[in-house]
Amino acid sequence: MEHNLDKQLYRDEKTARLRATPDIYTLVDQPGGQYYRNIFPYDEIPRIPFNERFVPMQTPKEAWITDTSFRDGQQARPPYEVDHIVKLFTLLHELGGPNGMIRQTEFFLYSKRDREAVEKCMALDYKYPVITSWVRATKSDFELVKSFGLKETGILTSVSDYHIFKKMKKSRGEIMDQYLGVVKDALSAGVIPRCHFEDITRADFYGFVIPFATELMKLSVEAKVPIKIRACDTLGLGVNYPGTALPRSVQGIIYSLKEYASVPSEQLEWHGHNDFYKALVNGATAWLYGCCAVNCTVLGFGERTGNTPLEAMAVEYSQLFGKTNGMDFQVITKIRDFLETYTNTIIPNNMPFVGKDFNTTRAGIHADGLLKDEEIYNIFDTKKILGRSPEVMITDKSGTAGICAWVNVYFNLDKSKEIHKGHAGVKEIYNWVTQEFDNGRITSVSEEEMVEMVKKNLPEIYKEKVIKSSIVTIKTGK
Repeated sequence: MEHNLDKQLYRDEKTARLRATPDIYTLVDQPGGQYYRNIFPYDEIPRIPFNERFVPMQTPKEAWITDTSFRDGQQARPPYEVDHIVKLFTLLHELGGPNGMIRQTEFFLYSKRDREAVEKCMALDYKYPVITSWVRATKSDFELVKSFGLKETGILTSVSDYHIFKKMKKSRGEIMDQYLGVVKDALSAGVIPRCHFEDITRADFYGFVIPFATELMKLSVEAKVPIKIRACDTLGLGVNYPGTALPRSVQGIIYSLKEYASVPSEQLEWHGHNDFYKALVNGATAWLYGCCAVNCTVLGFGERTGNTPLEAMAVEYSQLFGKTNGMDFQVITKIRDFLETYTNTIIPNNMPFVGKDFNTTRAGIHADGLLKDEEIYNIFDTKKILGRSPEVMITDKSGTAGICAWVNVYFNLDKSKEIHKGHAGVKEIYNWVTQEFDNGRITSVSEEEMVEMVKKNLPEIYKEKVIKSSIVTIKTGK
């Protein structure tokens, strides 16, 4: 590691303060791998080291989402059919909105199915998401990218010694030369390279990552092409606690790439996995500390525990930046419905924003709150934002409040016609529910059962529902 002690001073245009040019780090071409056994012992749970170094939050003015549902997202599930891909691509376009909040999506190009899907999605001629690819680091693959008219492609450039020494069996110097040669081949083919820094959260930052990124930025300036770097948290080892040390510190990774390798925010992308339940929060941290793009998949599908969930990142953007920037969150529900109906996708009932029961309460005390004002126990206006009203599931814990809430929501009663806990019919239904569970029932009461109980004990509500349905049928012919 070589430090530049003779630093030059320059005036920072953003802060008007004098700053010193950053240290220069050169490749440390050591004979063996740096595996951080004190952090990653392998036969024990990984450890999180702290060094009490705090980097500044440098949130970019513009942030966006990129998608890898048709690349990484298909590596852990049965492949989508071509028509499924086209429909999901259309839904991503609708969700991202006219400002391109879902800026890009990437595809494989190797199989007939992949190529057909790319052709059909390109034929839609959407401005966003921009279609990119992921290919092997060969000249022939770059020509394949160019033949589709794609302007950008991802290239695997693993950066940890676990990959360099153990997988590729080469030295750091050999690997860096190989990577830079591949990037030059892409540039020669007229394709923007997006270098995927695989396993960055176990890599030697100052001995390999920063020297390699610095060389890429030199090529980027020379070629006048925005070479991109995707920081890949391949095993989900990134952490965002203040004062954590590299290589696991998400904010440290982003800061170091910007500060020491001069990577512009718009050329930085974070790609996380969820092995330690941190995919979402790590993506948000990358945004906050200077990374413009966070790479996601629909519903978080991806290898092992999955990737950063795209729909969650869309909502997180709104929380962090106080706006939707043109996104249509009701499309999240459309995506959920499409996946369940047409792709045999099983979605956990309690999965945030998309699960069947994500805004469903079983507790009587919560249902009582919903009766008084749904804002008490609902995370936000889920009907307005996601097109899904809060719901109630009837169990032995629901009480009369839960029954009232279920009826009011299911039959979509006007405020003036809502039923209340003192209604005789409600008490009859409550007595039936109590008897069911006293007799050993352990499953929640089904929708069909509740409708029958309403028909029996609250006939005036049931009849009005039937009449309204008949009117709709007559008017629409459906």
